[in-house]
Amino acid sequence: MSKSILLFIPAILAAASSISVPYMIADTGQESCFSESGQVISCGGTGQDASYNGNVPNYTNNGDGTVTDNVTGLMWQQNPGAKMTYNEAVTGVNSLSLAGYTDWRLPSIKELYSLIMFSGTDPMVNGTDTSGLTPFIDTGYFVFNYGDISVGERIIDSQYASSTKYVSTTMNGDETDFGVNFADGRIKGYGISTPRGDKTFYVMYVRGNTDYGVNDFVDNGDGTITDSATGLMWLQDDSGAFGAGSYGDGSLNWQQALDWCEDKSYAGYSDWRLPDAKELQSIVDYTRSPATTGTAAIDPIFNVTPIIDEGGEVNFPFYWSSTTHEKSAGISDSAVYIAFGEALGWMQSPWGDYTLMDVHGAGAQRSDPKIGDPNDYPYGHGPQGDIIRIYNYVRCVRSL
Repeated sequence: MSKSILLFIPAILAAASSISVPYMIADTGQESCFSESGQVISCGGTGQDASYNGNVPNYTNNGDGTVTDNVTGLMWQQNPGAKMTYNEAVTGVNSLSLAGYTDWRLPSIKELYSLIMFSGTDPMVNGTDTSGLTPFIDTGYFVFNYGDISVGERIIDSQYASSTKYVSTTMNGDETDFGVNFADGRIKGYGISTPRGDKTFYVMYVRGNTDYGVNDFVDNGDGTITDSATGLMWLQDDSGAFGAGSYGDGSLNWQQALDWCEDKSYAGYSDWRLPDAKELQSIVDYTRSPATTGTAAIDPIFNVTPIIDEGGEVNFPFYWSSTTHEKSAGISDSAVYIAFGEALGWMQSPWGDYTLMDVHGAGAQRSDPKIGDPNDYPYGHGPQGDIIRIYNYVRCVRSL
């Protein structure tokens, strides 16, 4: 299907009198395609995020401290102000009167993620220079600040709170809130309280379109699922049910994942593709987790292949998206995935021992190298020892 046709499909759906698309997904804003090692390449035939046109992000600065997202129908507080604790974020909305409106709310994780822009660049964890960095949010409309290194923060400490608490716990049983980090371009579960005190977040309240983020799944009876809320059709099974990959278990590296969906012909359709990050996150069910429901974080209308995780336990996969996760040093060798099982990490004790635990929660969004050997990362990567799989699972999508 051509880009021009894909570009107009959402508009046609929204305008059609017989079809309502209350959960319109804005495009990720990614404009380049990348090789497995991270070089910019032509998008033609790649199946990558930038090779498909979506609903171009479109905002209106209302001139009164608010911004309207013309794609999602949501109105946002423009300036998050000073950081606050989770409890302050929950109660603070009760006294907020902005631009004459009093129906503000703390956004859900799906509402908050609607603002992410994958034209951003991920800083080095311990970097101190923000010049040359691009946040994962449109700073032409929204006030954004990196973490304040003068008070001991890292520049990546720009986490925004949502109203979506993890139904399980992270780390050592911590009560956890899902947030979006617009400095490094990720969703993670953050412990509401830490040994150093209550964690603080930036907060932008939202109003309008209370149907945003609410799925409306229909089983088409042919191995496909339509989400009438977004205008997207999904494979009901993942790559595991099709025996995809070199080992026949459904796990593929990023290029294999792109190719598998691009080549897919199923249920009479041949225009399947690997979903972009925001499309994939749209089908996460944040009321579910392996620890609380014994399921993946997705509606049971979908079939999910169980896996044996790095700790030898039954768990559920990560799923690849078509979106590259760009880094500040011009390196783009990692791609975005969504964790539909626990987002595990190897946490190291002061004595050097490693413990595998759910560090970010089922429903987190992180990134993996596009190619390589996961055995090269025996204790993961990063401050929380995020496990590195490289061979993740796939669920293809198509636009109606």
